[in-house]
Amino acid sequence: MTAEPVIDEQATPAAALPATVRASLSPSRAADFKTCPLLYRFRSIDRLPERPTVEQARGTLVHAVLERLFDLPAGGRTPDAAGGLVAPQWDRLVTEQPELAGLFDPGDEAGTAEFLRSAAGLLEGYFAVEDPRRLEPAERESLISAVVDEQLLIRGYLDRLDVAPDGALRVVDYKTGGAPREAFEARALFQLKFYALVLWRTRGVVPRVLRLLYLKDAEVCDYSPDAEELLRFERTVVALWQAIEQATERQDFRPRPSRLCDWCSHQAHCPTFGGTPPPFPDRSAAADPLRDARSGPAAPGADE
Repeated sequence: MTAEPVIDEQATPAAALPATVRASLSPSRAADFKTCPLLYRFRSIDRLPERPTVEQARGTLVHAVLERLFDLPAGGRTPDAAGGLVAPQWDRLVTEQPELAGLFDPGDEAGTAEFLRSAAGLLEGYFAVEDPRRLEPAERESLISAVVDEQLLIRGYLDRLDVAPDGALRVVDYKTGGAPREAFEARALFQLKFYALVLWRTRGVVPRVLRLLYLKDAEVCDYSPDAEELLRFERTVVALWQAIEQATERQDFRPRPSRLCDWCSHQAHCPTFGGTPPPFPDRSAAADPLRDARSGPAAPGADE
């Protein structure tokens, strides 16, 4: 069985949405608000730039290689073939995102080579947990979307969607960081439940398996949701968006300090670190609320 056509931005322009739809939300931005409301503001309202890190770039590269790997005939999806994709995919990414070239000093060939080797090492972790020769994904890096509560468009990019002969769905997400502690795993499952909700609402099928593949540790985490759980999750997402709307109306996004602050790009603007947020943007000049601040796939490492 093949999957239904993916819903993308071209297939669902704002004009085609119900007139009641007022905003959109992705799992990454929802997770931002849950983690720290001020981080959500910096990314989604102020839209402050963030310089990519080596870890994020490595995650982006590994995701790109795994996506391209399935372009090959099944018998050719070998570790050597995946390793051979690393350098060409890095060259492509740097061409498309020139800011990535700034991660290494000009002429630092040793640093670049070590970076590419580390990406290849993560691919070894992938082959330790899956045999891609036995898989034919229905979709890869697909944007899916659904309207909930008649007002909120929720959408996100799937790393991979597998469809079994009986129509069962398996959502697969690649994680290039190590297998997390329970609190961080909950964040990852939040993202996958988000996707499961979209698939349930658009295709009428609750995914049988939500799968996290932790490539660094070669570990697999499977979770099986049910319709009742997704209904509760839908209410959670709607309540989260209502909280975001209230914070926006009051212009009140407070920091929520945690260990994740160590990796935040916006410490210079955060009161927790003695900084001052920029003036709140004029809402009359705000960007289209139906367009997520990051409508393309997020840098994978940012969510790990």
